Amino acid sequence: MADVSRSRGDITTHPDVTEMRDRYARVLGGHDVALVDGPVFLLGLYCAASPWILHYTTSQPPLVTHNLIIGIALGALALGFTTTPSRMYGLSWAMCAIGTWLIISPWIVGTDPDAGVVVNNIIVGALAVVLGVVCAAATMRRGGTSRSYRDATPPMA
Repeated sequence: MADVSRSRGDITTHPDVTEMRDRYARVLGGHDVALVDGPVFLLGLYCAASPWILHYTTSQPPLVTHNLIIGIALGALALGFTTTPSRMYGLSWAMCAIGTWLIISPWIVGTDPDAGVVVNNIIVGALAVVLGVVCAAATMRRGGTSRSYRDATPPMA
C-alpha cells in the first residue's frame, strides 16, 4: 500500500497555490449571498408547479403557462446565482421585478382569477421580492460584484 501521508505538510511549494488561494477567496467572498440560492430555486420550483398543486389548470389556463414560465425563470436565476455568482448577483434586482410582476399578474394575465390563485401569486411574489432584496443588500454590502467578466477570465499565456 502506498504511503500518501508524507505530503501532509505545507502546500506553499505547490505550483498552483496562488490560483487555489484566489479561488478559495472568491468562494468564501460570496458565502452570505449563497444562502439565498436554495430558497430561490425552491420558490421557482413551487411557482412552476403551483397550477398543478392548487388545481387551477382548467379554470385559469393563461396563468398556468405564466406561472410555469416565471417559475422556470426564477429557477434559472437561482442556478445562475449558484454557478457563476460574480456575474449573476447584479441580476438580484431582476428577481424583485419578477416578484412584483407575480403579485400583479393574476389581474393582468388571468381572466377573473380565483381568490386562491391571487393569494398564491401574492405570497410567491412577495417571497421573491424579499429574497431579491436580501440578495441585493448582501451584494451591495460586499461592495457590488467581486469581479467583472473581463477580470474573471485568466490572461492568455
